[in-house]
Amino acid sequence: MTISKSPHASRIDGCSTPAARDMANHHDRLGRRSRLSPSSTGKRVSPRDRDLVWFEKLHEHGPLPTSFLLAFTRDMRRSEKRARERLTDLFNEDDTPDGGPYLLRPPQQFRTLDSRYNQLVYELAPAGERALDRLHPSSAVHVGANGPWLHGFMTSCITASFELATMARSDIAYIPQSAILTRANATLRHPVSVADPRTGREIRMDLAPDAIFGLEYRTPSGSKFRFFAVEADRATEPVATSAWNRKSFMRSLLHYENYVGGEIYRDHLQLTAPLLVLIVCSDPMRTARMIEAAAGRYSHGNSFMLFQTWEDFGPVFRPAPPRTEVLDGEWLRAGFSSLHIGRV
Repeated sequence: MTISKSPHASRIDGCSTPAARDMANHHDRLGRRSRLSPSSTGKRVSPRDRDLVWFEKLHEHGPLPTSFLLAFTRDMRRSEKRARERLTDLFNEDDTPDGGPYLLRPPQQFRTLDSRYNQLVYELAPAGERALDRLHPSSAVHVGANGPWLHGFMTSCITASFELATMARSDIAYIPQSAILTRANATLRHPVSVADPRTGREIRMDLAPDAIFGLEYRTPSGSKFRFFAVEADRATEPVATSAWNRKSFMRSLLHYENYVGGEIYRDHLQLTAPLLVLIVCSDPMRTARMIEAAAGRYSHGNSFMLFQTWEDFGPVFRPAPPRTEVLDGEWLRAGFSSLHIGRV
């Protein structure tokens, strides 16, 4: 039996016309273009200066919500509505000098019941990478975050929030991961020896932060620098475990104890300035447990590991706006007073 409500309606017996399949794949029930799949109108789209800024930030950080992209080009737009429409064109239109749409909307963002009410998340499409190579050639290569997509997305939002927070100030400049790795001719991953706390047996394992970046503090007496390793924590791993082959916060802490405390990072990344480790958790109770675990390990306190909670990355997916607290807010430490990264 076939029931049709319009010339484009699909048949409930599983068959459909090409027009119906196109409607199902690219439009919703009201005939609006789908948020999930691109649908070109035939418009010719060529990269503009503002588009290239978006491409560069997605290339550097990874997937980002619309609010982040608009914040990066706040001084380059007359209308927020037009900027959002431009992002839509960069996602949908495939008639471009670089052979396809410039942006993607990662499908993971739509795997929630209320995704239509969330701001859209974008990442760079292959055509966007080609546009950057063609118009802004650079040796910098983006190194994606480790782990599942949601983990990488949280990492992208952390580093992009830092960069956006520095853009509002003249006394601090952001140093991206790509610049650090290119200068050091290094990769993000580096082997570090750690001792199994149960057996004392030394094991050499790779340490791979979720991201790294630096800050240049411009003071009257000259520039000063701090560098940071980022660990995004969505409570998917235990704080501690007796199984040494399973990743945990305590295993990461021992890794960083040697990497930072043993100053291995100085040779690896060719840095003379200090390196701090930023742990961003999605759950305040887990943050407290991690600080307690670090305090138990270091009777005199741990000054290189800093903690902050960002609850927007909890069980319910809802892309957050940029977080200025990463620079202006307090970072907690085990056995030491809190630190404000925005101050020298």
